[in-house]
Amino acid sequence: MSRSLKVAPQYIETVKAALQRNRFARQRDLAESVQLSLSTVSNFLNGKPVDYLNFYELCHKLGLDLEDIADFSVADKNSSLAIEVDEEQTDTKPEVSTYILRPPSESRCYETIVKPGSLLRIKAPKRMGKTLLIDKILERAVKENYRTVRLNLLQADQAVLRGLDEFLRWFCTFVSRRLKLPTQLAEYWEEGLGSSQNCTIYFEDHLLSQLDQPLVLALDDVDRIFPYPKIAQDFFGMLRVWHEEAKTSRMWQKLRLVISYSTDVYIQLNTNCSPFNVGVPIELPEFRPEQMQELAEQQGLDLDNSQVTQLLEMVGGHPHLIQLAIYSLTHENITFEQLLQTAATESGIYSNHLRGQLWNLQQYPELAAAMKTVVEANCPIPLESMLAFKLQSLGLVQLENNYVKPRCLLYSQYFSQKLRGRET
Repeated sequence: MSRSLKVAPQYIETVKAALQRNRFARQRDLAESVQLSLSTVSNFLNGKPVDYLNFYELCHKLGLDLEDIADFSVADKNSSLAIEVDEEQTDTKPEVSTYILRPPSESRCYETIVKPGSLLRIKAPKRMGKTLLIDKILERAVKENYRTVRLNLLQADQAVLRGLDEFLRWFCTFVSRRLKLPTQLAEYWEEGLGSSQNCTIYFEDHLLSQLDQPLVLALDDVDRIFPYPKIAQDFFGMLRVWHEEAKTSRMWQKLRLVISYSTDVYIQLNTNCSPFNVGVPIELPEFRPEQMQELAEQQGLDLDNSQVTQLLEMVGGHPHLIQLAIYSLTHENITFEQLLQTAATESGIYSNHLRGQLWNLQQYPELAAAMKTVVEANCPIPLESMLAFKLQSLGLVQLENNYVKPRCLLYSQYFSQKLRGRET
């Protein structure tokens, strides 16, 4: 069983405030958004132990830093506590807790970050393993004696996103604190220079100048700011400038950027000012049959070739959905045949996940209508690019050139039932 964590008592009010700050009116709304049980969310918000990976997912969604709010004493207790907690939460399943190699993605990442001034771009739908891959990259960076900072842009709340100046001040403050360097914005933020230039000077003169070793700065979920074009245009343009500066500046060669995102860039960026067309791209692939077998074997499950083929047809190679299947087959009283027969139903193992995805679609009727069109088609179809990109970011569809199709049989079966009769 995986470890459990709880929110430290002194941070419970902070966590509850984050619920409102992120516009979740009810605990149930948060539960549906992250596809976990209501009891898990309630335990998290009230300082009770929850599975480590669920704890991480909730922190991620609320823009909280796990290391800042967790009471790690609960993780040091014996495994019986973790078993007891997991048994109380029978409708929650763990994420993939061990990383399954998907070569050559890892080697390309490791080779990139040791190059001065490098830029690494990781793109994959949600819950495909981007965060675990970033973990591996940062582990390698530490072995190289590099400094590392990870910033998930989901942590940027509405106050931070009011404008470019607020966002870049927050950005500089966060990196300063992670590097344990004093925050000295007042000394470097000059009237009339512009926010991007102030941020650049702050990094060059205050942060990078004090580092004797390279810095790997990992920016996760950068698509968080795609809907804020006034911020995104200048922020991403600034990152591109930093990358270009490294071609001639030893100071900027210290910085190695890693950015991850779930969907293609659907905001208008000048080709010469975008970081999304330079550097080294990594598009994290789904699991292949041998990788599914490896994950199953790690957890004591023996799948034959026919079962691997059937499961791949049902859920594709999506790591999260495969892990749910493996967990259920090893920990619950369900046969492989029952799992497939009930997969797309309310009684199946994917019910929470599917309801969460349906909830996501219901918040945006235009996405629900687009998904309905996709699942009702008998072949890949063209779709307005913005809608296609957003459905892809949810992991619901695959793009083949300019055509769209359901990502897997599970989504095709479930949404063809749930979206039937809706107006398009």
